[in-house]
This record gives sequence, C-alpha cells and structure tokens, in this order.
Amino acid sequence: MDDHIITMQQTTERTYSAIRASVISAQNKVYSAVNSAMVLAYHEIGEQIYKACGENDRAEYGASLLQFLSEKLTAEFGQGYTIANLRNMRQFYMTFPNRYTLCSELSWSHYRLLMRIADSDARSFYTEECARSAWSVRQLERQIHTMYYQRILASRDKTAVAAEIQQTEPKAEYEKAIKDPYVMEFLQIKPDTHVYESDIEQALIDHLQQFLLELGRGFSFVSRQKRFTLDGQDFFIDLVFYNYILKCFVLFDLKTGELTHQDIGQMQMYVNYYTRELMNEGDMPPIGIILCAEKNDAVVRYTLPENNNQVFASKYLTYLPTEDELKRELRLEEFHKID
Repeated sequence: MDDHIITMQQTTERTYSAIRASVISAQNKVYSAVNSAMVLAYHEIGEQIYKACGENDRAEYGASLLQFLSEKLTAEFGQGYTIANLRNMRQFYMTFPNRYTLCSELSWSHYRLLMRIADSDARSFYTEECARSAWSVRQLERQIHTMYYQRILASRDKTAVAAEIQQTEPKAEYEKAIKDPYVMEFLQIKPDTHVYESDIEQALIDHLQQFLLELGRGFSFVSRQKRFTLDGQDFFIDLVFYNYILKCFVLFDLKTGELTHQDIGQMQMYVNYYTRELMNEGDMPPIGIILCAEKNDAVVRYTLPENNNQVFASKYLTYLPTEDELKRELRLEEFHKID
C-alpha cells in the first residue's frame, strides 16, 4: 500500500480517537455534574422530610405527609418520588447527616447500597474505597455480598484480594452511565427502552402491545419497561396493562430463551409487588403472564398471586388471549423478524 495512503489512514484514526476521547470526556463531565446535583437534592429532600416527621415516618402524620409529597411531586416532576423512594431519601440523610462528607464520585445507586450496611465502620470503608477505586454499582454490590471488608481485614495478601474485583466484575462501559434510570427520571427524560431489550425482544414487545390492545377485551395500556426498586435493585416489567372488565393489572414478561424456575419466581415477585403496593381499592389481584419465545415454539405460563384461587383463573381466561393466540403472535413476529 502507498505510504501516503497509510499516513492518511493513520491521521484519520488519530483524529477519530482524539474526537472520541473528547466526546467521552464531555459525557463523563455531564454525568458527574447531574449525579452530584441529584445526590445533593435527595439529601436535602431527606433532611426536610426528617425534620418534618421526626424519627418515625410510619406514624400517622409521617405516613400522610409522605403520601401527600409523593402525589404532589409525581404530578409535577414525574416518576422517582414514590413513598418508598422518599423514605430512602430520609434514610439517606439519617445515615449520612453531614452533606459535606458525601462523595461526588458516588451515585444515588451507590448510596442506596451503602445505606443498607449496618456496621458504620464497614460502611465508611466501602464508601471511601468505592470512591477511591471508582467502583461501579455492580462492583460495590459484589464487594458487599462477598464480605470484602471482612476479608481485607483478615487477609495477609491484601493486594490480591483488592485486585480480584477487576477480574470478576469489570467496570461498566462508559456509554451506559448516563442512561441510569434515576438520572433519566431526575432530568425528566423518558428512558430509551432499547437500552434494556435485545432487538428480537423489542420487536416482540412492540407487536404484542398492539396485539393486546386490538383484542378489545377490556385492556388499557399502562406502561412498558415499568421500573420498580427493591432494596436498591432495579427491576423492569416488560408490559403492564389494566383490564377494566376484570378490574386488575395484567403483567407481561417476555423471555427469548427457555422458561426457567427463576423466571417464574421473578414474575411471582412482580405480582406480589403489585398486590401489596399498587392495587387500588376495589381491584382484583393482578395476574402475571410469562411469554417464552423459543426457536420452534412458544411457551406460555401463568403465575398467580399467593393465596389466589381457581375461580379468578377461570375469570381471567375468559378475557385474556388464549395460549394459542399468544403462540401464533410470537411465531408470526419472529418469522417477520428473521425475514
């Protein structure tokens, strides 16, 4: 190849690398600034709630205050201000009362994990080490679950123990950082659901959503990629409908692989969450449907809330799509996707 052409290609690559580095640097600065503002805002909110309701936020006044704040803030600023999240903000202030000790390197997701550590010495260690080593949320979670603090104290080879996290949990790609759902909610930007779903799964969800609405059996669309948080961990339900004939929520979770008992357990958790947290007065218990799209077949399984009975199952089957209808819809969409 001509030396002049090689030189031009090298110059082009260097230019691209330099521009790419500038973009990454700008993204990181934006994320850091937004994250810092969000953490400080949540700390201030927690302080104000604590000062208003005192030690017990579950007493009559505290509970009513949180309900009022949640409704008003959600109406004005969107998701992210559930009662559970407001309680987390209050706990955040109680756990880290001095705002000047907060680390700008750590996100709200980091702090939600740190708040669950009862031992103050361990919590301080994880906070400092997480900021110093730039652990991702996933890395921090792993270190806590594998008792890193206790192992580092007991180990003679502290360097080896400290290095293992990079082998088991490499740092997250920079591109994913700004798409943290809490950041998106804080900025009131609708998250891109493509972040969470593969292409085939996305196509199935798109088509299934329209399919269910076209059935006309009382379905009203509520949400897709519905997020909720339990003990600092985020969960996403693919599709949520409300059936106004049955007066219940209908949750759909789609799996592109073979159905496992973990999938069923996860859906049971979704159903339990909706039963205990989101049912309104007069609602019937929600139902969860797992759709598993396999290469040659589609498996449909229903998981019902705990202590439910067969009468509700019969009523559900009167209005929900049949198993054959769902199978055909999955096969059809996969066929078109392959084409």
